[in-house]
Amino acid sequence: MICYVENLGLLPYADALAVQRERVAARQASQIPDTLLLVEHPHVYTLGRSARRENVLFTPAKLKEMGAEVYETDRGGDVTYHGPGQIVGYPIVDLRQHRRDVAWYMRSLEEVLIRAAADFGVVAGRLAGVPGVFVGSDKLAAMGVHISRWVTSHGFAFNVNTNLRYFDWIIPCGLRDKGVTSLEKLLGHPIAIQKVSERVVERFGEVFELSVQKDAVPS
Repeated sequence: MICYVENLGLLPYADALAVQRERVAARQASQIPDTLLLVEHPHVYTLGRSARRENVLFTPAKLKEMGAEVYETDRGGDVTYHGPGQIVGYPIVDLRQHRRDVAWYMRSLEEVLIRAAADFGVVAGRLAGVPGVFVGSDKLAAMGVHISRWVTSHGFAFNVNTNLRYFDWIIPCGLRDKGVTSLEKLLGHPIAIQKVSERVVERFGEVFELSVQKDAVPS
């Protein structure tokens, strides 16, 4: 099986959401193969289906000062942050062609990022009962997905050179006893986000046993 990979660059959250919806409809109709959308977002906070208002610490004035937006979404999970220097991945995958198993899918996404982190010398892993990828008790990658007719959307956010101060204004994913980290913080220097994206794409194909076609655009 093949997988299209579309690198959307820096794109506002609402625009990326519209692309996701188009790709989901096309995948459900078997008009395109599995597709991985990669994007960076301008500063934005997103609220998942399980979001609790007490985990949002910013005021409207602070939000304006930070130049950030807020969106409520249909993904799973609580509140998180997306911004420049972070790889956001939106896999549009038909689980009927893989396994109709949401837990398997989530663990597979985690495995993609665990392997990608290892490519840069970072030993990451899982915490029992908590979605995402961690180094110690600090979250390196957050996850939240939506599944409709077994086709996935939303996905993961992998902190590369992310400005972690933006997490100070939320309780990320509702985890009060966990921190947030990035490859830059762990390695002690910035890293080219394109290099990390390439490794994520390679590991995604490896874990899901897909032949990736980079920068493919559906006709």
